[in-house]
Amino acid sequence: MRRTTPPRPLDIALIFPELLLYARTATRLHPRPGNPTASDSSVGGPLRWPAAEAWPVCERTDHYLDRVLRPDTVRARRAVYAAASARAAATGKPYQLTDDERESLPRFDFSEPHALAYGPTPLVPVAQLYRRDVPDFVGPAGADLLQVLWCPLDHPELGYNPRVVLRWRRTEDIGDVRGPSPEPTVVNETYLPTPCVVHPEQVVEYPYADLLPEGLGQRIDAWEERTGHDYQGTLSLAPGWKVGGHANWSLTDPHPMECTACGAGMVLLLTADSAEWDTPDRTWRPVEEPERAEIHPTDVIIGRGYSLYVFICPRSYEHPLGSAMQ
Repeated sequence: MRRTTPPRPLDIALIFPELLLYARTATRLHPRPGNPTASDSSVGGPLRWPAAEAWPVCERTDHYLDRVLRPDTVRARRAVYAAASARAAATGKPYQLTDDERESLPRFDFSEPHALAYGPTPLVPVAQLYRRDVPDFVGPAGADLLQVLWCPLDHPELGYNPRVVLRWRRTEDIGDVRGPSPEPTVVNETYLPTPCVVHPEQVVEYPYADLLPEGLGQRIDAWEERTGHDYQGTLSLAPGWKVGGHANWSLTDPHPMECTACGAGMVLLLTADSAEWDTPDRTWRPVEEPERAEIHPTDVIIGRGYSLYVFICPRSYEHPLGSAMQ
């Protein structure tokens, strides 16, 4: 089923035409749980990984460790909650776990031994995006596939976020594809995406308000005061998983994202979001979604419900990427 973002309550560029100078398109991925294959674009699905290429691992031994679980334990927990949700939806009765379901779940504070995280940690698939599916796909000349992986444990040196790795590929060069990828022994459960099919949709975005020229930003502020409209939350920045577009800097205020190799200002490649739309503002909920649709389909939670933005250097795809939690 396609997913369609409702029209904005108004076209902000008709009121402030100068915004068109800063407009960018973004592709909302609209991930929803499913059974993607390695031939599909996906979030959390299997990757079309060359059989001859080693699977990447994280060698660091200084991860921040709090509550870590085995991947199978995470999936079993999610299956229990999904069954309870489906039962409530089918019967109209309140959401409630059965005694057997409750008994099957580990305690809320249960953790596997931290020592299980001290060896090399295989990265987990985060996203696979084929150029054919994503209007805002970018990559080296000839590349038609982007694969995104991350370490499923917190990295203190990265603001207590997962460490992201990118691979761009030409599918015609991949050859034989490896079987199932190796799994880490333990993970931060909110960094293990539930496999999702994607429903890409291109939208237009405008920058975070504090990044606009001062005069324009002040005029928009005054207009918001007069009209009660919300430029940032409703009219300019789409929530959810997306490729391209603009970042929302509402957690820390904007700070420069500069390439550590050449100093160039970096551009947004990918957003991994904790929610597909905000609960208070449901104007971003696709028109095909029911009123009570799940807003956390990937089961990924960044921090306390934020987004992880992945940036790349516009001068070279070989330069180090940057990331920020907002």
